[in-house]
Amino acid sequence: MATLDFEIRPNPAPVAATQRAALLADPGFGRVFTDHMATIRYSDAKGWYDARIEPFGPISLSPATAGLHYAQEIFEGLKAYHAPDGGVTMFRPEANARRMQITCDRMAMPRLPEEAFLTAVRLLVERDREWIPTQDGGSLYIRPFMFATEVFLGVKPSSEYLFCVIASPAGSYFAGGVHPVDVWVSAEYTRAAPGGTGAAKCAGNYAASLAAQAEAIEAGCDQVVFLDAVERRYVDELGGMNVFSVYGEGDDVTLVTPPLAGTILPGITRDSVLSIATDRGWRVEERPYALSEWQADAESGRLRESFACGTAAVVTPIGRIRGADLDFTIGGGVEGPVTRRLRETLLGIQHGELPDPHGWVHRLL
Repeated sequence: MATLDFEIRPNPAPVAATQRAALLADPGFGRVFTDHMATIRYSDAKGWYDARIEPFGPISLSPATAGLHYAQEIFEGLKAYHAPDGGVTMFRPEANARRMQITCDRMAMPRLPEEAFLTAVRLLVERDREWIPTQDGGSLYIRPFMFATEVFLGVKPSSEYLFCVIASPAGSYFAGGVHPVDVWVSAEYTRAAPGGTGAAKCAGNYAASLAAQAEAIEAGCDQVVFLDAVERRYVDELGGMNVFSVYGEGDDVTLVTPPLAGTILPGITRDSVLSIATDRGWRVEERPYALSEWQADAESGRLRESFACGTAAVVTPIGRIRGADLDFTIGGGVEGPVTRRLRETLLGIQHGELPDPHGWVHRLL
């Protein structure tokens, strides 16, 4: 593919600076959006074309648009940050670009070239840099997504697609301090099966988790944790995050996390945690992890900590596991030192406050 030239169409009515400042004072998550978006179109006949930075706004679609009927829709999530010297950085955007390509393959969609992904994200962040919160823990959450746009009701891969990038300022995920979450083990629902779409970041995976998440909330828990679809014995992942358990203490630490094995999303935060742990000399085990082992080791005290990780929540301690016939607490229900150290290290690298030995931080401005 020849390099795409992006047409820049500035928003003629951007949000006024005073109104933007008021919104950034407490943006929450996913409810406030910047002035612009990036779009690129695809057709089998033309390939990727019509790349733009344009005003954020509605997308007009036919009721017969294929993506509305057959769920060819995928997305990514990453963040941009203010650097200590006033510049702007992003964390591992190339990993998101590559993961989207893998998801495209699974969902029978055309691969968006990595260069096009990175350019779209970069141009949008540069255009809307004033929307990046400056308070501690603030970031600009970036949502690239792609869906089928062919107007046709036959069951087949679409011949046309739209790739978009939108951005939303986000305050600290841990406003009010970090609190261990309670998770609910779903006995009825599973997230993904071997050969399915568990390793793809597609919209249908998240839609399928909502009933179980609602069950968790009704039970007074914060998140749902799924078991494997075959034996219903092994911990898979949370509704939107990967899960780890911590054994040992001090320098003698072992992290245990379920293997990817095609059913678990290969989280970029997960991969970063594994690298940080290895850098510290801690052992890492990627292996099947039974719910019974989780409970027995928590009750005996052998298991010191558990945590979940993902782009939005970064690293979040798990304090209590509940289900229809189980209820146990991990590490006294408080955040442990390994979880805290991993979160502080990851946030420090992301915000440019700690060394970046792996070259994860990309400078934009």
